[in-house]
Amino acid sequence: MVGYDPGSKGAAPAPEDAALSGSAAGMVTRALISPLDVIKIRFQLQIESVSSRHPEGKYWGLFQASRCILAEEGLPAFWKGHVPAQLLSVCFGAVQFASFEFLTEMTHKSTVYDSQTAGVHFVCGGLAACSATVACQPLDTLRTRFAAQGEPKVYHSLRHAVSTMYRTEGALGFYRGLGPTLVAVFPYAGLQFFFYKVLKNLMGPPPKDSDVGGQSLVCGSCAGVISKTMTYPFDLIKKRLQVGGFEEARAHFGQVRRYGGFVDCVSQIAREEGLRGFLKGLSPSLVKAAVSTGFTFFWYEFFLNVIQNQKGSQ
Repeated sequence: MVGYDPGSKGAAPAPEDAALSGSAAGMVTRALISPLDVIKIRFQLQIESVSSRHPEGKYWGLFQASRCILAEEGLPAFWKGHVPAQLLSVCFGAVQFASFEFLTEMTHKSTVYDSQTAGVHFVCGGLAACSATVACQPLDTLRTRFAAQGEPKVYHSLRHAVSTMYRTEGALGFYRGLGPTLVAVFPYAGLQFFFYKVLKNLMGPPPKDSDVGGQSLVCGSCAGVISKTMTYPFDLIKKRLQVGGFEEARAHFGQVRRYGGFVDCVSQIAREEGLRGFLKGLSPSLVKAAVSTGFTFFWYEFFLNVIQNQKGSQ
């Protein structure tokens, strides 16, 4: 069960158990969805139209982009930035789920609200994700830049990327796009936990214990698609801002732009690319959201059950 449940037969998960389960869930999920993430980022950063009817851009379709990346950069390109991405997933999963379990338990113990209501899950999920975002934003920026760069590489290793960014952009360079990220992550994560709870309630308890994992996977996938669709433009804006000052690595892919901040980014996209510009990369992003959110909830509950069963048998 995700979140504090006063009616649960077992004890509430300890913070370290929730953190460990969240880290493991993030690590496994990241390894599986990395190719979709790389393709999504390439679409999000493309200034030209993303359309097979107007293929002036480098990428204009999910399968076309996959073939292009494979032919030009090889299979490892789909895992570009995987080291910082894994660090991001491990860190984010630990902070998010530990915070969520803590917040739902505190809500139940300190207020009249039932910690198992979907509304409480929305607020606690959003706050937990904001905490994780602040802690992990530098890793997200590094992951985005590694996934965005083509050949020849600007950053040759994680250490080289960190030293180069710090020397040329300062410490604040690692927090590019933090504003729109926080604006987007609260409703996005909140809606994930909200719809996950709603769908779980609608489906009811599974007929057999063995069906728990399948139910978590389905509810998580649906919750991920709904929440991503509702908050997607913020994710695109964040990615555009994160590669600011990184234009030389983007020249191989087509046009590049410099943005003076959140408002300037929004106005330039609207003026040059239209409303459809805010939805570039939505298709691979929805596929990724379905897979990643479903797997995240599935693996979190799986690892948490393993840890608690292991403790119970000792």
